[in-house]
Amino acid sequence: MGGRIKTTLDITTPLLEEAKRLAERERVTLRALVEEGLRAVLAARGTARPFRLRDARFSGKGRGLHPDFAARGYAALRDAAYEPDGADRGRATSKPKS
Repeated sequence: MGGRIKTTLDITTPLLEEAKRLAERERVTLRALVEEGLRAVLAARGTARPFRLRDARFSGKGRGLHPDFAARGYAALRDAAYEPDGADRGRATSKPKS
């Protein structure tokens, strides 16, 4: 283990009092109790792997963009995506006759 260094911690009075009572019950020093707690937290957090999003890119095996949008650009595609259901999506549609 490495050397020791003195430091100051600002913790709530109730937490300190509870820690002192526990240290006394277990017949260890407050320093030993604090070190044990820090080691436990560091070990628990150190083993957790960071979240990594899986690669979900399109594999390229499809037939590409629908022909109605292929030459119209991103703005047309975005606008169509946010139109209410049943709205014209950039292609010729025949509306039912009343």
